[in-house]
Amino acid sequence: MRTALVTRPLDPAAILAEVQRHANGAALLFVGTVRETNEGRAVSGIDYQAYAGMAERQLELIARDACARFGTPDVVVEHRTGELALGEASVVIAVAHPHRGAAYDASRWIIEELKRLVPIWKREHYADGTREWVDPTRGAATAP
Repeated sequence: MRTALVTRPLDPAAILAEVQRHANGAALLFVGTVRETNEGRAVSGIDYQAYAGMAERQLELIARDACARFGTPDVVVEHRTGELALGEASVVIAVAHPHRGAAYDASRWIIEELKRLVPIWKREHYADGTREWVDPTRGAATAP
């Protein structure tokens, strides 16, 4: 189990490799990326800011809780801060487990808890030159 708050670009393949073991029948990778539109507005980038000490502690607590809840030590979560361009990864979650159902459940639970509890804020940069802080939990549970 490992978590990190970083300023460097994320490497999903390397993070996935950290959780793969012969005991696991499933390894899942969630990569959250900066998309080009949000709620009908053209996005040109995002700035992520965090209360670093608290965010790092909360990420670790969530990952440890996921390990206990879903019965696997194979969890890695990295979240990036700073200014990100379209298509760049902002968060990577890798989970491996002997069974796929538990791996899927753990991955989904981690991202929802991260959005709900970790003090990381995002400010979207729009194509029209404006910038706006966005609630990270808005639409999370109901998005299709």
